[in-house]
Amino acid sequence: MDNKQKVLNLLGLAQKAGKVISGTEMVAHAIQGKTVNLVLLASDSSENTIKEFAFLSDKFQIQLVSTFSSQEISDALGKKRKVVAVQDRGFSRAMLDKLNKECD
Repeated sequence: MDNKQKVLNLLGLAQKAGKVISGTEMVAHAIQGKTVNLVLLASDSSENTIKEFAFLSDKFQIQLVSTFSSQEISDALGKKRKVVAVQDRGFSRAMLDKLNKECD
């Protein structure tokens, strides 16, 4: 199993643990409230959505990852989503570690 799939598995676990916020408005609100540690944005999101979350993530210093397609994110969560935020620092750190290893 590659690291990308491991991240998606961790996302599913975080969802089951109640540590994931999903949906554009909910995630934007969570970023502004600084209650999240990581945002996963589908690579096939609209240009406006990408700009909005790039701006918010930069402004509030939240890590933004757009490695996955909306289909991959949706499959991991069991519902259609293009943007999700992870609230738990441990899950976020584990996901980022796996993604960084994928790039090496």
